[in-house]
Amino acid sequence: MDSDLSQWKKRHERYIHEIKEKIEELKQSRDQHVYSYFTYSIHFSHDPAHESMLLGSFHIQNKGREPFKAPYICLKLSENSIFHFSGKYLYKDSLKKMRMSGAWERLNEVTDKEEFWLRPVEVKQIEPGDSLTFSNFQLKWSPEKNYAGSLMGFTYGEEHEEGVPALNQINLSGMNVDREDDNHG
Repeated sequence: MDSDLSQWKKRHERYIHEIKEKIEELKQSRDQHVYSYFTYSIHFSHDPAHESMLLGSFHIQNKGREPFKAPYICLKLSENSIFHFSGKYLYKDSLKKMRMSGAWERLNEVTDKEEFWLRPVEVKQIEPGDSLTFSNFQLKWSPEKNYAGSLMGFTYGEEHEEGVPALNQINLSGMNVDREDDNHG
């Protein structure tokens, strides 16, 4: 009888310990829930003489209980992409001359055409339940040849120096079909 009671106490203590660990894991996971994602619309041109364009926004939501401090993002085009990226961002030199509401500052070099490291000028943290958006960026390309490429997004902050990947990415591909070949085949 004593051994049954002893075994029950050990199992009970083990269960209590496991439950406490699970509760602690849940607390930690709730404290920092930051999600990011793209929304976008696309206009495809199948005529090589006209550009195709994507108009998009990158959203960051803080679903946690604590402020998300010092947010910044990286939008990264795939290597050797034919896409031209543009958006509403300024460089440090421009910031002194211009004051724009909702402005973002580009942190890396203008010569880098694949990575765009950006931080909001006026927003120092995202409060719990709030969101932050880098809006109305554009990708443009001419469908002169077959193409494929992607745009990935990552969110960084004081608590997330390793970066949090976006829930989705933008993937674009297309084939240029020579109409003359279709008519003679």
